[in-house]
Amino acid sequence: MLNFSLSKGKQLIVFDLDGTLTESKAEIDGEMASLLAKLLEAQKVAVIGGGKFEQFQLQLLSKLFVPEEFLTNLFLFPVTATTFYKHTNNKWTEIYNQNFSNEEKEEILSALETTFRELNYKHPEKTYGELIEDRGGQITFSILGQEAPTDLKEKWNKTNPNIRLKIEEILQKHLPNMEVKVAGLTSLDITRKGVDKGYGIKQISNYSGVPLKDILFVGDAFSHEGNDEPALRLGVSCFEVKNIEDTKNLIRRLLLQ
Repeated sequence: MLNFSLSKGKQLIVFDLDGTLTESKAEIDGEMASLLAKLLEAQKVAVIGGGKFEQFQLQLLSKLFVPEEFLTNLFLFPVTATTFYKHTNNKWTEIYNQNFSNEEKEEILSALETTFRELNYKHPEKTYGELIEDRGGQITFSILGQEAPTDLKEKWNKTNPNIRLKIEEILQKHLPNMEVKVAGLTSLDITRKGVDKGYGIKQISNYSGVPLKDILFVGDAFSHEGNDEPALRLGVSCFEVKNIEDTKNLIRRLLLQ
């Protein structure tokens, strides 16, 4: 990981969304919104996450009040950077997307059902919203559902540490040309092979014009099973936080540079 002293002078700060800027699927709080607004006045910022752009709007943009001229410093990379949005002509514009074909989606759904049968996996009796969500360039399976309350997800995560790893292992065998990764508290993300946080940061570098050596990535899941770990393998400078308070403290220190 990285000492704070080595994070100085970076041209672009890339933040993971859930667990770093916000609690899982929650809106950023007022203090975080204020700190991000100040950071955007000073430098370029990118946000990457597994959710769709609409989820970024709900969690981030709805609470972020920044003068128009500084919104051009913000780059949004939803769905693990399989899509990119930037602020141009006073609105958020999709620059690209890399959505799955119908055939790829059918392959993934079939593999999920096969995996559930092989593991004799039973869905919980009580679920919240969709269990399997089509996000365009990513399919996400959420054990408790897309709309499950954070406290229930945290409880499930603590009491069922190995279920997702078993699903990930079997599902990956059935999808050799795809990437299967544990994400968040109760989810698994399925993308095309090579689409992960490392890929996302390379996309961010390409589209922002900032070289990898001048990027700092801030995330909360750098363990071997975590979905931020590919950023370490890429070799980009990384800063690990344990919660959003750690992120706030990092931003405060960056603002003092």
